[in-house]
Amino acid sequence: MPFAQLVIGPPGSGKSTYCSGMLQFLSAIGRKASVINLDPANDHTNYDSALDIRNFITIEDIMSQEGLGPNGSIMRAIEELEQNWDEFMEEIKELGNTDYLILDCPGQVELFTHHHSLRTLFLKMQKMEYRLVVINLIDSFYITSPTQYISVLLLALRSMLQLDLPHINVLSKIDLLSNYGKLDFNLDFYTEVQDLNYLLPLIKKESPTLLGEKFASLNEAIADLIMDFGLVEFEVLAVEDKKSMISLLSVIDKATGYIFGSTEIGGDTIWAEATRQGGYLGSIVDIQERWIDHKQQYDEQESLERDERMKAFDQQSSRKMTPEEEWEEEVRRWEAEQGANIGKGFKNEL
Repeated sequence: MPFAQLVIGPPGSGKSTYCSGMLQFLSAIGRKASVINLDPANDHTNYDSALDIRNFITIEDIMSQEGLGPNGSIMRAIEELEQNWDEFMEEIKELGNTDYLILDCPGQVELFTHHHSLRTLFLKMQKMEYRLVVINLIDSFYITSPTQYISVLLLALRSMLQLDLPHINVLSKIDLLSNYGKLDFNLDFYTEVQDLNYLLPLIKKESPTLLGEKFASLNEAIADLIMDFGLVEFEVLAVEDKKSMISLLSVIDKATGYIFGSTEIGGDTIWAEATRQGGYLGSIVDIQERWIDHKQQYDEQESLERDERMKAFDQQSSRKMTPEEEWEEEVRRWEAEQGANIGKGFKNEL
């Protein structure tokens, strides 16, 4: 059964970097994956795309032929893709390596909040028995402002309702969060979307104008709406941090059901041993401690440990460790760190 990550997110969320890092990770653990660029405006990807929508249609052509602006051209391009999806799927099948796909979707928010084309494409993939999961990347900078945080919560909720698929919201660039100043609450307040009523006085303080007072009731109603649905939560991600990527992939595999499949799927035997036997065990380190309170100390310690491992490998093998071998080693370390909790994962809760 084929699987696919559908990567969405507004501009600046780091979609291209995520796709590149995830592809490298999946390749290292033996999972055969391909990245497909569905963003007609993305002409400088950080990865080698197996298939690129720009080989079929570009926003430059649409702007020239139909007189549309950049945003309208992106939406028009996706509509064209919808109309020719069967032909595009034939191109995907010809890749040969289609058991696990990563689709880099456009960053135009209208496409995953109320426009129909992306949703229609995803439904067609479902009918072809693809196991889909939406990865919604949101720059962690937005949680530093109460008003912006409420906005991204509403955007995430609307996307979840529109696409109607397994959905993982991710605060990206979490390693940069400590550079933005002190948060009003601990990080888990934002990732778990706790009582938003605590934000209302801060929103009034952030917008002390007459206009801000006018919209106070609206802000309260939006907060109540988000809490009533109770759907939105966030994972955190620093693409350059391997443990962060490993933790996120374990959540993704749970959402798609990949973790419950046979170990032959994709051939990722290392990852299979680390996750399928023990299930998803969660993060060992509290995210507040790792990314806010003691980030520098953790960074220095992990860098030191990595240098020591690389040095030991060089001495034993008389060569440098490849990126794939680095990932394999990190997965083994991650498994060892969680060894005390083996058997306490979600598989035992079924």
